[in-house]
Amino acid sequence: MRRIAAARLRYWGLQALTDDVMLIVSELLTNALLHSGTSDIRLNLTAKEGFLRIAVSDGVPSRIAPGPAGQEAESGRGLILVAALAQHHGGTFGTSNQGATAWCTLALPQQEAS
Repeated sequence: MRRIAAARLRYWGLQALTDDVMLIVSELLTNALLHSGTSDIRLNLTAKEGFLRIAVSDGVPSRIAPGPAGQEAESGRGLILVAALAQHHGGTFGTSNQGATAWCTLALPQQEAS
C-alpha cells in the first residue's frame, strides 16, 4: 500500500510530502493490523480543497487514541507521531465510525494546493 500511496502522490505532483506520508501510512496501517484483528484494511487518499486526507479503515469499531507509551515500550507512539506530523503540516488527526477509521489531513504546499 505504501507503493500505491507514493505513486498517487507522484501522479498528483505532491512528491514533497512523500516521506511524511509514507511514515503516516505505515503507522496507520500498522495500528489497524495490530489492533483490529482483521486483514481487510483499506487505505484512502484524497487531495481536495487544499488538503491531503489519508484514511485507513478496518471496519472494526474500537477506541483509537494516541496515548502515552512508557520509556521502555517498543510500541505505542505511532498515533502520537501521526498527530504531530498532521499538526506540523497544518492539518488534523482523528477517527470516525466509532474508531473503524483513523485519518489525518495535511495542508498541501501552496504551489500545489487545488
